[in-house]
Amino acid sequence: MDTRRLELLAELSRLGSMRAVADVLGITTSTVSQQIAVLAREMGTPLIEPAGRQVRLTLAGRRLAEHAVTILASIEAARLDLGPQAEPNGTLRVAGFATAIRAYLLPVITGLATTHPRVRVLLREHEPAESLQLLATDQADLALVYDYNLAPAATDPAMHAAPLWTARWGLGVPASQSAPATTTLQIFARFRDHDWIGNSRNTADEDVIGTLAAMAGFTPRITHQADSLDLVQDMITAGLGVGLLPLGHTLRPGVRLLPLSGPDVELRAYAVTRHGRLNWPPLALVTRLLEHASREPGARAGRQSL
Repeated sequence: MDTRRLELLAELSRLGSMRAVADVLGITTSTVSQQIAVLAREMGTPLIEPAGRQVRLTLAGRRLAEHAVTILASIEAARLDLGPQAEPNGTLRVAGFATAIRAYLLPVITGLATTHPRVRVLLREHEPAESLQLLATDQADLALVYDYNLAPAATDPAMHAAPLWTARWGLGVPASQSAPATTTLQIFARFRDHDWIGNSRNTADEDVIGTLAAMAGFTPRITHQADSLDLVQDMITAGLGVGLLPLGHTLRPGVRLLPLSGPDVELRAYAVTRHGRLNWPPLALVTRLLEHASREPGARAGRQSL
């Protein structure tokens, strides 16, 4: 049995269409179809069936796809050919948001130069969806991502997410504005007629704002977007709107940060890897060091561009 065909079946189960599989793997849709057909002949049972203009996995196809994930993970682990107790050695590709890289990963890399000089780390700064796509297409080994408690990210059974740190967030407003100590929904209702500032590269901020605004009984006008928290503060100072900011973040003159509680708004950071690679020594080492750094007293947390 060709494991490449198992990979195509597993991707079809994950993505839901042959075209999506072809796009992700850089091959043609006809190639995907032909290889699935060959695999079906090898197994002696249909693996797909028509579903309108698309196809779907048969019961046998779904069961084989589940086996394929386990088989491919085992093959990947064997390919790495390094036991978990081996001395870490190799190049680790990391994609992640800027705060995680700046505040946590860079100190880890500095320490590795002394403790594990044979481990090399390559960095790419990306938002969570971009990092996870690089991980899924084997262009990264580790993704540092985040979501919010009010906008949880969908889980992928092919991935393993290790929790790192959490950070409370508040609402940044002009310093001339004030609101009595009260609940999140009351604060949101207080600024219902203001413009709102979202994130230009990730929808999680807008999801949180939209969820809380709906609970407070209005639809927010999200008219501006910015990736940098400094730029968000500049926009607030200029009177362009209000937006989410992490508690404890250094504020610029002209910005007031209102804590949000009841419900709280909490950012959650994760180190995400693919199953089958968790025991690769460089990856295991860096993930362990990141988990340790995130538990240290005074560890900083926030969003992508501080």
